Amino acid sequence: MLPESLHETLRRQVTTVSFEQKVVLVTGIGRKGQTGEAIARAFAERGARIIAVDHVAAEGDARAAELRAAGFDARAFACDLSDEAQVAALAAKVREGYGPRLDVLINAAGGFAMSGPVAESDVAVWNHQFAINLTTAYLTTRAFLPLLRAARGAIIYFASAAALPGAKGAQMAAYAAAKSGVLALMRAVAAEEGAHGVRANAVAPTAIRTAANLEAMGPDAKYVEREDVAATLVWLASDAAAAVTGQVLQLS
Repeated sequence: MLPESLHETLRRQVTTVSFEQKVVLVTGIGRKGQTGEAIARAFAERGARIIAVDHVAAEGDARAAELRAAGFDARAFACDLSDEAQVAALAAKVREGYGPRLDVLINAAGGFAMSGPVAESDVAVWNHQFAINLTTAYLTTRAFLPLLRAARGAIIYFASAAALPGAKGAQMAAYAAAKSGVLALMRAVAAEEGAHGVRANAVAPTAIRTAANLEAMGPDAKYVEREDVAATLVWLASDAAAAVTGQVLQLS
């Protein structure tokens, strides 16, 4: 868990971080008011060239257009990241458009759903949660590792506080299990890719103050601010965290 003082420290530290001309790919860029929007903006403000990926073409296009209107370098791609062929095609397009290197991969694609008691749960919900949270991260990682190796880049995964020790996963076994898989994937990549100069870490937030969560949970719930999530990711991807790999940071 990051205490409020550390959130503030990270925000101050990353004001001087530069990603000038570095290529940063953000999956699950999402609708306006969601986390992906804040993450892409934070990296763009530090000079990064943003690749915004979403399965809904209109959303990715809109977020990239907003960044370009603010003077930043951003381009959108539509892709179903749970489809192996589509992810391979995406990697080929990125290589063609940006060259044979990727500096930062942020696996933010995913989604939450309650699955109910295990004894009464629907296997379709289980399969969907694994597809959107774990399979997307696996396929994207696998496809872009050659480009990340070339850049000695960084990968950041989105887990959840629901996947950490001591969490109560009642009614959400599918989501918690999928996010636990994300952590296992991150640790495997960190162990395997260190020799290639690629770092892999994860964040595990509680509820983030997004438009969707505000609508579902109201304004009085306890939230992690989108800006704090973005600052943490900027720090993890920066040279300041060059020795950090295989770690999970809880954000609450």
